[in-house]
Amino acid sequence: MSPTTPTSPALRPRPLGSTGPEVSAIGLGCMGMSALYGEADRGESIATIHAALDAGITLLDTGDFYAMGHNEMLIGEALRTAPAAHREKALTSVKFGALRDPDGGWSSYDGRPAAVKNFAAYSLQRLGVDHIDVYRIARVDPGVPIEETVGAIAELVEKGHVRHIGLSEVGADTIRRAAATAPISDLQIEYSLISRGIEEAILPVTRELGIGITAYGVLSRGLISGHFGRDRKLAANDFRGMSPRFQGENLQHNLDLVESLRKIAEQKGASVAQVAIAWVLSRGDDIVPLVGARRRDRLTEALGALDISLDSADLAAIEEAIPAGAAAGDRYPEAQMTHLDSER
Repeated sequence: MSPTTPTSPALRPRPLGSTGPEVSAIGLGCMGMSALYGEADRGESIATIHAALDAGITLLDTGDFYAMGHNEMLIGEALRTAPAAHREKALTSVKFGALRDPDGGWSSYDGRPAAVKNFAAYSLQRLGVDHIDVYRIARVDPGVPIEETVGAIAELVEKGHVRHIGLSEVGADTIRRAAATAPISDLQIEYSLISRGIEEAILPVTRELGIGITAYGVLSRGLISGHFGRDRKLAANDFRGMSPRFQGENLQHNLDLVESLRKIAEQKGASVAQVAIAWVLSRGDDIVPLVGARRRDRLTEALGALDISLDSADLAAIEEAIPAGAAAGDRYPEAQMTHLDSER
């Protein structure tokens, strides 16, 4: 399938919650262009961002801790070298708060108001923009009430440095507390065919409060893309080498699920990745999937999901192939799962 053009109804903007901006039906997650999935090609990464903007994608998602600022600088370079019309439509979504060390290690999260403003100052400089469109702490700082963290972002909104406040990986109670403090545009959280934990308690609350969802991990870090082989060797700096779902028997079980999905995709004349993304798109107009394409060919494939219509029979077949809770293994290593307010 060819890439969707900016005039296609398939890229009709979706509202990012009742208080947020309108964004393209699919956003581009840029993390893998700098970190956690092995080496990436800088030139190809910038070309992919340009191709995404050219195709009508407006939402670019990053984190200030992705390769210690590298990802923000990469996006900044891509925006500076993009046509002005594309640059003006681009919206930046930034996560902050993760504490790193010079060796690339991770420790905790800092949600203190002074830290929030400090992180924002550096992000604005690295991105080369005068405001951040959506700003959110990546994980809740257990030592700081969410009201204080959100309140600090609200002050940045008042001063024009940030346009909208988002959340990331938080549970229903935290969502309510944050929304009582200031308007929340969206919750960024993992959501895919094999990560459906938000459906029971979190999604009903976001819908009640008019908060959108930006869904990351829609291909489960490539696991359900249809491109991940059973014998694939991962680089030493690839996060998936530590991910429970990519280990031993878990991996074999999860790839069996992918083969079940492949049969459905073939019947639709689509790729596995396209069906997996189309499924997330089908869950509601309040959900915007982020695709982590690092190359233009993967971006083209992902955009093809916009042309796929899943009817009730298709959805039933997908549910039968990959029932909720079918995946083997947690979505993060145990130590990282403890940082997820959404899993409590």
